[in-house]
Parts: sequence; C-alpha cells; structure tokens
Amino acid sequence: MTSGQSAGPAATPAATASERFRDLVGAAPDGLWRAPGRVNLIGEHTDYNFGLALPFAIDRTTVVAARRRPDSMFRALSCTLDRQATASLADIIGGDPSQFEPWARFPFGVVWAMTRAGAAVPGVDLVIASDIPIGGGLSSSAALSIAVAIAVNDIAAAGLSNTEIAVIGQQAESEVAGLPCGLMDQLAVLEGRVGAAVLIDFLSLQTEQVPVGRGPLVVINTRVEHANAAGAYADRRNACEKAAWELGVPSLRQATLEQIEDKLHGELLRRARHVVTENARVVEATARLRSDQPIGDLLIGSHLSLRNDYEVSCPELDLAVDVALASGADGARLTGAGFGGCAISVGANAEDLVTPMSEAFERAGFLQPEVFAVAPTEGAGRLA
Repeated sequence: MTSGQSAGPAATPAATASERFRDLVGAAPDGLWRAPGRVNLIGEHTDYNFGLALPFAIDRTTVVAARRRPDSMFRALSCTLDRQATASLADIIGGDPSQFEPWARFPFGVVWAMTRAGAAVPGVDLVIASDIPIGGGLSSSAALSIAVAIAVNDIAAAGLSNTEIAVIGQQAESEVAGLPCGLMDQLAVLEGRVGAAVLIDFLSLQTEQVPVGRGPLVVINTRVEHANAAGAYADRRNACEKAAWELGVPSLRQATLEQIEDKLHGELLRRARHVVTENARVVEATARLRSDQPIGDLLIGSHLSLRNDYEVSCPELDLAVDVALASGADGARLTGAGFGGCAISVGANAEDLVTPMSEAFERAGFLQPEVFAVAPTEGAGRLA
C-alpha cells in the first residue's frame, strides 16, 4: 500500500503534491513533509524477535502537502490512485477502520494512533505523492504513514519524538491497515542519514549510524506481490514466539545457536536458526562496514537462510539474486519480508544488470523486473 506517484516524467513528488493540493483546497499548504522508502541491507525478520537490523533510507520518497482545517474533518487525496477520502475525527477515532478504503486506512490510522498517544489532532487537508514502487518491499506504506505522522505532528504542535512517531506508524499499519509489522521500517525511514545505514537494536530501540562506503547498491524489483504474504508473515512470527517459549527465553534475541540446535526440531529449528544466524550476520556486517571491508558473502548467506530456513523467497527473487551474482555483484539477497518484492545487489552497476535481468526473467516467463540504483539518504523531515 502506498501514497501517490508523480503525475508526469519530470514531476517530483513535492511538485505533484503542491500542485494537486492547490487544486483540491484552492490555497497553498501549510508545508511539505517527506519520508523516504527504505532498503534493508541485512537483518531480515529480526525486528519482531527483538534482534538487530541494518536498513537505510533511500532516495525515493513520499511527500505530503498538508494544511490545518477550521473544522474537525480529515481529508486525504492519493495522487497515485486519484482517490479522495474524507472522515470526521470522531469517526476515525471511534469508528470501524474497515469502513475506510484500504489506502485511506494508512493516513486515518495515523490520526487514530496519534489520538491514542494523547495528541490533540485538528482537522487537516492533505495530499500524498510518491515515487516509491507499490508493494515492492521498499516500505512505501511506512513512508506514507510516517510522512502523514510528521506532518500532523507539526501542524498539531504535538511534540512527539521520532520513537513515538515510529510506534504511531507501526500501529497505523498493524492495527488499522491490517498489515502486521515490526518497527524496522518506521525507524529506518525516520533515522536515515546520507551515506549511512541505521543499526537498529529492537530490544532497546537504540539506533546508530554505520557508514556505507561499499557499493554500488542496486535494487531489483521483481514486481511480484504474493496474496498470501500477510498470513505467511503471521505464521513465521508465531513460530518464532513458540520457539522462544520452548527454549525458555523471552525472545530469540536471547537464544544461542547451540540451544536451538539442541532443543528444537523441524520447522521451529529452521525458523529460529535463521533469526539467530541473521543477528550474527548483522553484527559482522556492521564491523566490516566500519572498517570498509566487503560484505557480499554475508548478503549471500542471508539470502540462503531466508530461502532455506525461513522459506520466504520465491523463484523470481532467487533468479534476481543468481543473475546479480553471475553479472559481477559481490553479494545479493532478498530485501523486505519476502514472498515477492525486491532484491538488493552490492558491487555491480545497475546498467550492467539491466540486460541480463531482463533476458533471464523473459526466459523464465516472469514479469519484467525494474532495476535501479539507490543510495543511503536523509530520513523523514519537513521540506518547506
């Protein structure tokens, strides 16, 4: 789920949001707020296990143009869908979220979560525009939720911290939009910095910047969206909780590889093994990045673990990784929850991957992938 996309080839999300806002409201917005998408370099399905991850904000973004209203109505326009949704604050706060269109549950969910956090939210008009691919595993939904949250936070003068805003975005996605998620996407979107990944410790919610000097960084969007992803995600989360219970630890963050291999079997062993080894790969990747050492083998190990132990890959993602490695990449892996979406490649130029990816996907009878370079960029904030 996402917000809008630019109206034309040359239009930026900021320009689109501003223009459409003036058309909708007949006046200039109070401001423009942006939130980037994110790519997870390494550390997948660790967030809800209180583990570690190393994502970075990317140079594709969602922009919200917003203005305070004199009444208690909340109106949102998606430029991608060219659809508008309007509701009273009373209906948002006390109503049934299923009454809203799926896309509108994200901005309205933010309002619902902010009021639960004690913020006095006014009526607001907002227009959303974006150039983040929909459903590609680049956190378009988190970018939408966070962009709305920081806009409303400023307009309401609520004074919420980044951690509080991250939790609000998570609640909007999980409890209103019905997409279960941890806090990785929201924290990455908020805490990103140019040239750095964000090391997130989900046990303490502390973040730390880690320089990313290695590259190029390239995203391969398989354009695959699997309808059963939400249910499969929930199944894996439940398996991790059951594994922790059987081990007698609060979460898999406290488990060791020796413990899980001694006490667990079958599916629970595989799920827990991925989480424990993935945390170790994040620690090693962080150390290597700080000393400007290659991390390609860690990305390959992560993908194999996600494919074999966590079973969240798919043929398109496996092919993207194989082609990237065959075309000169140092490493590649699926990024995001899996079941479709995107892979990330390190060490090969985007232009060197386009043709082999296109040919391989065509031979396999898959949709044509989108290949593009990304760079770590600044996290969410006010544009104007």
